[in-house]
Amino acid sequence: MLFTSVTRASRFSARAALRTQLYVPNTVAKRYLQTHPTQEAFLEPLESHPGVTCLSLNRPQSKNAISRSLLQQLRDSLVTAHFDPSIRVLILRSTTVGSFCAGADLVERRTMSQQQVSRFLTELRDALGKLETLPMPTIAAIDGPALGGGLEMSLACDLRVAGHDVTKIGLPETSLGIIPGAGGTQRATRVLGPSKAKDLIFTARILNASEALEWGLVNYVSELGTTAFDRAVKLAEKISSNAPLALRAAKQAISRSEDLPLETGLDFERASYETLLSSKDRIEALNAFREKRRPMFKGE
Repeated sequence: MLFTSVTRASRFSARAALRTQLYVPNTVAKRYLQTHPTQEAFLEPLESHPGVTCLSLNRPQSKNAISRSLLQQLRDSLVTAHFDPSIRVLILRSTTVGSFCAGADLVERRTMSQQQVSRFLTELRDALGKLETLPMPTIAAIDGPALGGGLEMSLACDLRVAGHDVTKIGLPETSLGIIPGAGGTQRATRVLGPSKAKDLIFTARILNASEALEWGLVNYVSELGTTAFDRAVKLAEKISSNAPLALRAAKQAISRSEDLPLETGLDFERASYETLLSSKDRIEALNAFREKRRPMFKGE
């Protein structure tokens, strides 16, 4: 929910406070960056919220534009995350103020051969496919420009949160003589529907956070004076309090619904449901309900 009727002075002071107080990397991130200063994408468990892990983009000089090295490290991180049962929710974020992902690194692109460009697009498609099919819920914390490949990356997440002051969200490829090449035409259509996806891509329009929320391109916008990452952490906390096996089963069933006829989808849902009945978490939930306490889920 957005704040309304604030003074210009309060807006200025809130933004100043945001720049100086928020997005300070947590202790894990600080230690990691001290020992891996050139790492452009890495996993960092959020110590204050067990079960929540960040996939952090760390190429501040280019607003996390996707280079070949960032892409490789992103892919490696996604493979690691896929097989880590301790991750209940994953937040895709930037380590730096005012950034998310500005799309492909066009400076590097100019030095690449056509063969290298083709390989890059294939590997980017593979990476976003890995992100989309992670077994745990994923949230994109958009705290800066999400353009082209950056927005495509966020669309591969289950949920998207935009920072209150973000002003650049879009797929501007047609203004550059190309089209979205990392899933934008397909994932935007699934999120927005064909008509809105065509409008977004044909016009190459750039949306601000509130407009993206109205369009349905993002699920939440942070309040004034807070970041998308702050809001994403609250959302992750709400999600991660639920049973991990149930979350993964629900994600899989919902994701498959787009590809299956209704009756087949219902059968898949039933099969997913029945696998949970004998889980320890299901028994814990029943015991907690009877004892009038919060369940302590272990993902078993």
